[in-house]
Amino acid sequence: MQTLAQIRALLDDRGLSPKKSLGQNFLIDHNLIRRLVDAAEVRQDSLVLEVGPGTGTLTEELLDRGCRVVACELDDHLCDLLLDRLTGRTGFTLVRGDCLGSKRSLSPALAEELADQPFQLIANLPYGAGTPLLLVLLTRFPQCRAMHVTIQREVADRIMAAPGSEEYGSISVVARAAAEVKRLATLPPACFWPRPKVDSAMIALVRRPRALTDDLVGLADVVQRLFTQRRKQIAPASRTLGIPLPPDLEPTRRVCEMSPDEFVKVAAAVDKV
Repeated sequence: MQTLAQIRALLDDRGLSPKKSLGQNFLIDHNLIRRLVDAAEVRQDSLVLEVGPGTGTLTEELLDRGCRVVACELDDHLCDLLLDRLTGRTGFTLVRGDCLGSKRSLSPALAEELADQPFQLIANLPYGAGTPLLLVLLTRFPQCRAMHVTIQREVADRIMAAPGSEEYGSISVVARAAAEVKRLATLPPACFWPRPKVDSAMIALVRRPRALTDDLVGLADVVQRLFTQRRKQIAPASRTLGIPLPPDLEPTRRVCEMSPDEFVKVAAAVDKV
């Protein structure tokens, strides 16, 4: 597994340095890297999506455990570095470019590599990529059975937030509707190079055997619309947005106080219109 000195040397040899604009903060704590992979319970020939592989530290750990890794890297220079290091390794595929084709889809090249195969996401996600990528995978890729990632602590707090809290939002609802969510660790800046200015978190999202709804895309759409009125009571908020309410929902409840189950009921009422 690459040490910090080795990562620095790999970049220095090519005249490269981490790009703040791409959220490049490399996880350098080997114990945490192993903990992330251990938590994912990968098996021989498991298909893994890794977004933001950087210099390939986590990638190599996954390959050493017999995984098939589809890595997606936006930085062209790091793509060249990865290909030089890992071309020829059994099970390694690199997709160049953004992991997302839009806010609601994976890039066509990445979707083609994953096809309809069951896979899981294991990644030290670049800052900025976390929420949109997780939403796409949760709502549109049921074959993504689990996500084990490091992300900004603020994003993790939103994902795990309870109804009524300041952090509670659309990602909280969709995540709970689709998956069981668990915080694995909180990571201080010293675990990364260069050190970010904020703490990070390692979380697991394991897809439920049966989601709270069969239409997670529709749920996400309704939830995102309602949270534009997060502090309003549900009755006037729904009238403003043209969203029907089920009869058993308390109309004076505020949007930000609704449980995932209640959002599911509202989304189902929309489907019936």
